Amino acid sequence: MTVTRESLLAALDHFVDPLIGKGLGSAGAIVRAELDGEAAVVELRLGFPAAGYREDLIARLSAHLAGELGLSARISLDWRIEAHAVQNNLQPMPQIRNIIAVASGKGGVGKSTVAVNLALALRAEGARVGILDADIYGPSQPRMLGSSERPTSPDGKLMNPIIAHGLQAMSIGFLVDDAQPMIWRGPMVTQALSQLLGETRWDDLDYLVVDLPPGTGDIQLSLAQRIPVSGAVIVTTPQDIALLDARKGMQMFRKVDVPVLGVVENMAWHVCSNCGHHEAIFGEGGGAALAQEAGVELLGQLPLDLSIRQQADSGRPTVVAEPESGIAQRYREIARRAAARLAYGVEAPAFPSIEISDD
Repeated sequence: MTVTRESLLAALDHFVDPLIGKGLGSAGAIVRAELDGEAAVVELRLGFPAAGYREDLIARLSAHLAGELGLSARISLDWRIEAHAVQNNLQPMPQIRNIIAVASGKGGVGKSTVAVNLALALRAEGARVGILDADIYGPSQPRMLGSSERPTSPDGKLMNPIIAHGLQAMSIGFLVDDAQPMIWRGPMVTQALSQLLGETRWDDLDYLVVDLPPGTGDIQLSLAQRIPVSGAVIVTTPQDIALLDARKGMQMFRKVDVPVLGVVENMAWHVCSNCGHHEAIFGEGGGAALAQEAGVELLGQLPLDLSIRQQADSGRPTVVAEPESGIAQRYREIARRAAARLAYGVEAPAFPSIEISDD
């Protein structure tokens, strides 16, 4: 069999990676593809960070080229993260290529813990990442990041973000005392968040993860309409009441033209700290059913594990506290899946039409 560059390109396009969802040529991932004697020389560039995925993808592609063309291969792989579309009436922000909102329909599902570990996982995969704590009434990211610093402002106009575990971070919790309640009405909260976002000197971010407050009321809708969001991640638990509220969150994002990148099912099972037994105490299959119903991906499932809570409370979330653990690897897989969906597209959710008004 005579191998040509054209047959090499065809073989590369026959290779459909599950995260990309299409052939490498169709995805625009091929930078270079040449023949060097009996070997293929291939350079790839992905649209999402993949430090923890690189070697696996290279090994599978090498096997594919050997099987289809009988070639050995020298493959190099990197990534470039581009800015993606936001809501029609908004413009992307300077120094931030993509904003990913992490939301839940109700409180108590572990959304903030997922948000901080998602941000840390994206960084571990090779991206420049920030996190914005959008929960003005109950900010939790300062504690989870283990920082009590106050932001500095050399010019009196813009604040420098707090740097924690390699993340650029901002929260109202960095500006007020822990015991000081935020007794503000909705418009004041929206304005405060706009200032935290717009008056922070973010430095060349690939992703800004926004930890939204729980719920789907006026405040959440206003934030979703004002922040230029590239995609949203919905966090739920398997129990029916959480799933009902998660559906409302999806509907809200659909209404303001923000694609839902997928669903994270938190507390999918409990791990006994004594014997290691797994038990689905909140039910089974809810997150998968919700994702299928909405036409989006189940990005991953996470256990109800004592270590996750302890590590977040201590200011060292799981991805940095135990980077090689199975749970940390789950967070990294979720991060890759979410970033890949943003890079290569998501299907529109199959929800019925709804109306949202100010009444």
